[in-house]
Amino acid sequence: MALRFETKAVHSGQPPDPTTGAIMMPIYQTSTYAQEAVGVHKGFSYSRTANPTRKALETNLAALEGAKYGLAFASGLAAVNTVMNLLKSGDHVVSANDLYGGTYRIFTKLFVNYGLDFDFVDATDLNNIRQAIRPNTKVLWLETPSNPLLKITDLKGAIAIAKKHKLLSVVDNTFATPYLQLPLELGADIVLHSTTKYLGGHSDIIGGALLTNNKDLYERLKFYQNAVGAVPGPLDCFLTLRGTKTLALRMQKHCANAKAVARFLSKHPKVKRVYYPGLPSHPGHSIARKQMKDFGGMVSFEVKGNVARTKKIAASTKIFALAESLGSTCSLINHPPSMTHASMPPEVRHKIGIYDNLIRLSIGIENVQDLIDDLKQALKKH
Repeated sequence: MALRFETKAVHSGQPPDPTTGAIMMPIYQTSTYAQEAVGVHKGFSYSRTANPTRKALETNLAALEGAKYGLAFASGLAAVNTVMNLLKSGDHVVSANDLYGGTYRIFTKLFVNYGLDFDFVDATDLNNIRQAIRPNTKVLWLETPSNPLLKITDLKGAIAIAKKHKLLSVVDNTFATPYLQLPLELGADIVLHSTTKYLGGHSDIIGGALLTNNKDLYERLKFYQNAVGAVPGPLDCFLTLRGTKTLALRMQKHCANAKAVARFLSKHPKVKRVYYPGLPSHPGHSIARKQMKDFGGMVSFEVKGNVARTKKIAASTKIFALAESLGSTCSLINHPPSMTHASMPPEVRHKIGIYDNLIRLSIGIENVQDLIDDLKQALKKH
């Protein structure tokens, strides 16, 4: 029987425990396992290689993304690092230029030292992708909706370009989640998540994941997962599994709240511009409607005023917590230029469009009128 998303979220990878009948997946808090004979075991020998709780999470996430294979990591950046281990010195990567600051940092501060080369382009224009490809290009790295400007890339079109040039296509699906968008169905080779965000959903774990339908890729990534060892502990896996059970319900509320907040901000006299793909005025609105079920829970906006005023507004909310990260049940407010994207040089940020008057919101599941009232009083103060 083919299961629908909500049912897969609750059950995939998590049958009742055969030993006790426990409905919830047990936390297998163990580092090693007794073997029946030398080299003979029940699929588990050492928890860096495999752990039953982690295996349940990997199976669950793969089911949600429509993937055959899943791998869980200790953080989203550990997952990024693992993908980059597929490359060698002299290889070239074409990446979207509006992306998570930590990904930009690991590309430009770490992997350039290993002889990898990167071009960052506005991936909303597919011609920019085509023009950036070289003979030594191996990977096309995409993020949509992007962080923090909520840009929308035409995944089907971009991935078709990657396939034509025999490039590995990697899509960071953290903002959309598999509830809203399925890049593997559109042809992506690898989907990446920071499970810290919406998949965990409660600001209580750090984690990452990679999903793929390619067996060869899976085996190579699995080797690096084991060899490097950046794996999540069983408690983090358990908590992420708890999070995925309510993902569909939470995403519905995140999206509904975000739409209302975006509409409010778009009419506020102290707001210069709102970035939210659910607004018809957003340049990627029509593409987002085609490849996403809904428009997500992230909203960014520029205030009218300088950076000092912007920081004061960000620090004046009472319900929105001034904090990094996103995707939690509670709403968060962030100043990307000095927080999540501080590792980007100012001239790079400004060229992309991340200006000093930008604020990013992660809209939680609170009462939406309370959120609007909170933003209203913060804007009124300054």
